[in-house]
Amino acid sequence: MSGIVLRYFDWRVVFFFGIIPAFVTLWIRKDVPESEMWRKSVAPATSPSDASSFARLFSAPYLKSTLALLLLNLFGLFGWWGLFTWIPPYLSLPVSQGGRGFGLMGTTTLLVFLNLAGMFPGYVSFGWVADKLGRKRSFLLYLLGAALLVPIYAQARGELALLILGALVAFFGTGFFSGSGIIGSELFPTALRARALGFTYNGARTLSALAPFVIGRISEQHGLGAAFYLCALAFLLSAFMVTFLPETKGKALT
Repeated sequence: MSGIVLRYFDWRVVFFFGIIPAFVTLWIRKDVPESEMWRKSVAPATSPSDASSFARLFSAPYLKSTLALLLLNLFGLFGWWGLFTWIPPYLSLPVSQGGRGFGLMGTTTLLVFLNLAGMFPGYVSFGWVADKLGRKRSFLLYLLGAALLVPIYAQARGELALLILGALVAFFGTGFFSGSGIIGSELFPTALRARALGFTYNGARTLSALAPFVIGRISEQHGLGAAFYLCALAFLLSAFMVTFLPETKGKALT
């Protein structure tokens, strides 16, 4: 969208196009029913001292799962934001500046393919894989796959190699996001579920906001390709945090 719109208008119009899906979301939301499980869990009024308070996330038996899921998301999101924020300039910058020299339209084509052939299938496939292999094994498969592929992608030069490797990195490096909601929903009871998922995911997103800055500063000294190795390390650390979570496949929601 950016590649097309910027040919005729300025960046403000690009942002306007980005707002449109938000209104579509609001339109869809009005007909989405409230969870029946949640309705049953909130009978009469609750108070700050109720068992469902936010503080319960940091006490037994939830503390370990809360911290492990928070750090899993933090490292995973650091790797994702650090990598995919800088992939566009990485592809479009001249080779003399550490890029791959594909220009605006060539970069746009690669990014569209990366989204359609990498990110979207990664998101959609994780649930199926998690039902087959289990939650923890699926996380490890996707995160270790990303950690392994990112350094290879950083060394690629040809357009075909960047196309294929970029799609694979996007598949594994994005697909694991779907797992956070799955395993988080099965780790925490209904009374805590929304708080737990909101904190462990959006708290991690807030902290991982430093990733583009960190990767940018490293790239000033060593180039973007070398900076991407830190993203690979972040994916590896995210995979390590998976080992602290219990397997929840087949667990009934409470």
